[in-house]
Amino acid sequence: MNDFLIGIGQRIKKIRKKNAMTISKLADNAGVSNGLISRIENGRTIPSLPVLLELINALEVNPSNFFEGVEKKAGAKYIHVKKKDQNLIEKEVDAKGFEYFHIFSKSLNTIGFDATILTISPNSKREKVVTEAWEFKYILKGSCTYIIDDEEVEVKKGDSIYFNGKIPHVPVNKTNKECIMLILYLFSETL
Repeated sequence: MNDFLIGIGQRIKKIRKKNAMTISKLADNAGVSNGLISRIENGRTIPSLPVLLELINALEVNPSNFFEGVEKKAGAKYIHVKKKDQNLIEKEVDAKGFEYFHIFSKSLNTIGFDATILTISPNSKREKVVTEAWEFKYILKGSCTYIIDDEEVEVKKGDSIYFNGKIPHVPVNKTNKECIMLILYLFSETL
């Protein structure tokens, strides 16, 4: 998997090992704990931007090289992931009663992040908008129709959709029930 946000720890680990650097040495150089490095490398946490910059510096790698090839062009206006296409993944072999469900991952050079819960009432109205971010939406309840430029995509509970917010867009709730979605705004230098 070549996902930057989810795979950032793998990228750090790969560079650290290539440089023959121990976790302790990286932690000391970055001014963080060994445990934090371990959690990042194992995909348990994603470092904040300041910590990520300290890690890149501690790895003695140029930031542009660290982020090289991160952003992928999908060639489409959006990516729509249906609930039936999502995968159950295994994190720890010995874990009992923990199910991790992979909803979505996408490679980005992300420099900012915002998460919001949006509730759209039935028959709500708004003109199309644009944002300076890539937008990821995960439908928690109900359904709506996303109009992205001149295309319409119906998204239902459990579905997700991802697109460049610079494309004019608007969600339309044509049902008689609320639609509730998780929204992640990912701000990129190269939108």
